[in-house]
Amino acid sequence: QVQLVESGGGLVQPGGSLRLSCAASGSIFRINTMGWYRQAPGKQRELVAAIGTSGNTNYADSVKGRFTISRDNAKNTVILQMNSLKPEDTAVYYCNLRQGVVMRYDYWGQGTQVTVSS
Repeated sequence: QVQLVESGGGLVQPGGSLRLSCAASGSIFRINTMGWYRQAPGKQRELVAAIGTSGNTNYADSVKGRFTISRDNAKNTVILQMNSLKPEDTAVYYCNLRQGVVMRYDYWGQGTQVTVSS
């Protein structure tokens, strides 16, 4: 089993910045992908950004140039730095860890609220 503990989030004005952190513990494979998803009210959960153990990244088009994802493999942590936030970034953000090849395992954090409003 894998446990994910998130921190960060909160209320910020448009144009502001926030930093989300997620720490993973438990049975973590050497190769995995960690990322952040978000879900706004009435919408489906969507990928925001993901990063593999090799450092390869993937971003949603809507956040490219504004958000940066990074990780520390030794500490099994992932950071999402969010700049130039917009009201449409408002959502619950979930940390995700994905691992396994033959069998794929997905683990989720409890979610943290990000609200962008003046």
